[in-house]
Amino acid sequence: MHRHFKIYKPYGFLSQFVTNQKTRKNKRLLGELADFPEGTMAVGRLDEDSEGLLLLTTNGKVSAEITKGKVEKEYYVQVDGFITQEAVERLSKGVEIGIYGKKYQTDPCTVDIITTSPKFPERAKKIRDERHGPTSWISVILREGKFRQVKKMTAAVGFPTLRLVRVRVGSEHLDTMDAGEVREVEKFSY
Repeated sequence: MHRHFKIYKPYGFLSQFVTNQKTRKNKRLLGELADFPEGTMAVGRLDEDSEGLLLLTTNGKVSAEITKGKVEKEYYVQVDGFITQEAVERLSKGVEIGIYGKKYQTDPCTVDIITTSPKFPERAKKIRDERHGPTSWISVILREGKFRQVKKMTAAVGFPTLRLVRVRVGSEHLDTMDAGEVREVEKFSY
C-alpha cells in the first residue's frame, strides 16, 4: 500500500532525505519534518531557498506521472521592483534562459500580477524591507520545471526573484498550511 504526503517545504530545507555533500553536511533535510515511511521520495524539487507545496510519495509511478511535464505548477513570486505589464507579457510568451550552460527557450505560460501581497508564514531569513526599494508579486503557472527556471525567467526580464513559493501542483493546493507542516493524503489529484 503506497502512501502520499503534501508538505509546506520551509526555506532552508533541501528537497531530499539524504545528502552526499562532503563539505556542508549541516543541510536541513525533509526527514526532519516527520517520520516518513521507507522509500518516500519527493515529487520534483524546490531549491533550498524556495518554499511551498512539495508532494511526497512511496510510488515512483505517481512521481513520474506528475513530473513528466503535463501537470501545472503554480508559483507566487516576489520580485525586485514594480513589475511591468511588458515584463509579464514577455514571461507569458516564453523567454530565453540558460540551463547548464546552454540556451533554452521556455514554453509559454500564464503570468499575472498579484495586486495584494499573499499571506505566507514569515521566512526564517528575512528578504529585505522597504528601505531597499519596492517589490511586487506575480503568479506563474507552467508545466515544465527546468533547473531554477522561474528565477531565471524573472531575471531575464529584469525583475530578479526575491521569494518563490509554490502554491499548487495540479489540483493539490498549499491551502493554509504552516511552514514545515506535513499532511498525509489518500491520493493526489492531478
